[in-house]
Amino acid sequence: MYRVQATGSEFKVIVIDSQFDGGNISVVAFDQDRVTLRINADKNANFLQWFYFSASGARGKKYTFCIDNAGQTTYPKGWVDYNVATSSDRKNWVRTPTEFDGKTLSWAVDLDTDKVWFAYFAPYSLEQHANLVAAASNAPGVSYENLGTTHLGRSIDYLKISNSSISTESVSQQRNDKRQIWTVARQHPGEPMSEWWMQGWITRLLDADDATSAALRNMADIHIVPNMNPDGTYLGHLRTNSVGANLNREWQQPSLERSPEVHCVKNRMQQTGVDIALDVHGDEALPYNFIAGTEGVQAWTDQRDRQLRAVKHTWACLNPDFQSRYGYPKTARGQANLGICSNQIASSFGCLAMTLEMPFKDTADSPRKLTGWSPQRCLKLGASFVDIAYLTLTDNLLQPDD
Repeated sequence: MYRVQATGSEFKVIVIDSQFDGGNISVVAFDQDRVTLRINADKNANFLQWFYFSASGARGKKYTFCIDNAGQTTYPKGWVDYNVATSSDRKNWVRTPTEFDGKTLSWAVDLDTDKVWFAYFAPYSLEQHANLVAAASNAPGVSYENLGTTHLGRSIDYLKISNSSISTESVSQQRNDKRQIWTVARQHPGEPMSEWWMQGWITRLLDADDATSAALRNMADIHIVPNMNPDGTYLGHLRTNSVGANLNREWQQPSLERSPEVHCVKNRMQQTGVDIALDVHGDEALPYNFIAGTEGVQAWTDQRDRQLRAVKHTWACLNPDFQSRYGYPKTARGQANLGICSNQIASSFGCLAMTLEMPFKDTADSPRKLTGWSPQRCLKLGASFVDIAYLTLTDNLLQPDD
């Protein structure tokens, strides 16, 4: 917490605070009505982009906030056309116009409340995560298990959703005629849109009046890890856990010493099998929702390619916030990085495994100036994956040529 005295006609003390769940910022200097800030790197790693802090004590004053190391962050292109997320209650988030000159990120606000929060994207705190898991685990047909613990002693929370609750004691015997769907999120803790997406996905799956959700639960066991990286979430990290491991590069040979989160989740996947997998992320630079496929694995086939193209085409038809034109370049067959989650799953299980990327900014195809890409839109996109999973399992996806 930093207390800095404002000068002028009225004495004010502005307080900058980031000492809370997910907070990240340092104060460099204060000059009249200008506060200079700096993003802190992940502990034990040189990744930095995520910020989250509050300013209080200066109602009625106008301040300019400047992040002086924005040009030295991991993804400096992410600041182009970006607007900072702003809230006075941590429930409703809007975008404040922001400028980036290649070095410094800055925005000016009139402080019309006693306290205001600024963040790279609307945060999803560990407290919200605990509430999500608690609500889901008490719903019919849901089993909860702690798959293990992180380096800092936090639980690796796992939910299994089906048409009936099955004891986790007999997990090694759970292979059956049902298909196995896996979704994981928050490997990179500074991508909270992925857990907002998870909330939308889980909420619709548990809607007793939703016929598609009920049908999907009859056809498949649905395995969910809403937050793969609780330590990094709490510490305000961008991409790593508490010992500096980028979990989405640990899937080939995870270890309890370096990446217990991946080690525990991968072990459970090996017990259940995987038919469809989706790893949910956020992309700093691209203003689109898109899927990155696993075309680079050695086992990639024309049939799998048609299925992937159909998934992307169908999702774009069902939810125009998703699109299939823009995304990452395809990796040549046999050149996949098997340390990446979706590549490792596709290679190990011969299944449809995908990475979903969402923007920190806004969607270029359907922009909303006030909110940008928002928690509410993440929720809706997550809910729409129920239809995609159902149409995939029933072989009713729309083909791009249809």
